[in-house]
Amino acid sequence: MSRAWGLGVAVAFAALPAWAQDAGVVSPDLVESPRTGGIIFRLGGYKPLIDEEKGLGGTPYKDTFGDSSLLLVELEFQRYFYQGIGTAGVGVSAGYGEKYGAAKLADGGGDAAERTAIKVVPLSFNLFYKFDYAAFEWGIPLVPYGKLGLIYSPWWVTKGSDTEVSGGVTGKGGKWGWGGTAGLAFLLDVLQPRFARDFDSGLGVNHSYLFAEYTYADVDDFGGKGLNLSSRRWMFGLALDY
Repeated sequence: MSRAWGLGVAVAFAALPAWAQDAGVVSPDLVESPRTGGIIFRLGGYKPLIDEEKGLGGTPYKDTFGDSSLLLVELEFQRYFYQGIGTAGVGVSAGYGEKYGAAKLADGGGDAAERTAIKVVPLSFNLFYKFDYAAFEWGIPLVPYGKLGLIYSPWWVTKGSDTEVSGGVTGKGGKWGWGGTAGLAFLLDVLQPRFARDFDSGLGVNHSYLFAEYTYADVDDFGGKGLNLSSRRWMFGLALDY
């Protein structure tokens, strides 16, 4: 099975340049509208490393929300400042995620009747580079990329319909940190070249991609005390050049 899978991948990679060239997708002679930026939609599982906070006794996240991740949805806007052997630029993104569980009784006797939730709004500013030269010049529709950025994540915890207050402390705040991302995008233009050209001429969308990416984020006030919103996560989504 592994040998057949490897052979299939090799054949597919060998066929991609010819396929793209025949379709006329990324030919250097193709006239397209100016490309200045991008918009990205992504989602994935986000599990904050709250239980790994230094000096913390117990596992409050796991005890309340279990082992599963919360669903994080993000929107990012990018601006390109270099287009040559690849594309480089800056991006800003905003996301939202929440996770619900049963609130715990103050005496530790079990679950309360109310529901509790943790909610986060990750905001980031990043620098990125993507190697799309091979896609546009050689007809290989695979685009690797990387990002490095600064993160600020407002958060709050609710109990019932109100923000939770414990020991006179309101359950909300914000955490600073940084993150790095590595990803691989697939250029969708190869699937429908005519539609891709119409998409550009009609709406100014030069190219569209599906992608998968892995993010390593430390969001703990750079090693400070308090809630640890760091994560190691996979995200998937759709990207558009315009």
